[in-house]
Amino acid sequence: MSATDVLTVAAEGGVIGDGRTGANLALGMGLIGVAIGWLALARIASRISTGNARTGAMAAMAVGLVSTPLAALHLATSSGGPGTGNGMVGAIAAIPLGLIAMALGRRALARSRRTDRTADRFENEQPFRSTS
Repeated sequence: MSATDVLTVAAEGGVIGDGRTGANLALGMGLIGVAIGWLALARIASRISTGNARTGAMAAMAVGLVSTPLAALHLATSSGGPGTGNGMVGAIAAIPLGLIAMALGRRALARSRRTDRTADRFENEQPFRSTS
């Protein structure tokens, strides 16, 4: 391989190529968003006790909100079809992952609000006392 070929490959984005970079980024963000949303739901259910569930829920929603349009944009601008190396299959897989991340984040946020209201309600109640 000559030096010209090496520079051409480097300018095109390396072995992965420019065609798959956007799809891989969207796919990775979608997977990270699903993981963050799942962890936020686990925090609310008291399965794990690290971090804040509301922050995780908001992060999952934000990552999903960025991942889905990025995948749709890559899908709309890619040339060729599936199997041509342009990352269309990755972009197609990233769209539902981003939507799932947003749904998990929304569900975790709703559950965290519900548990906050329940905790506030029980804090204000008086303990039972005997009348005798």
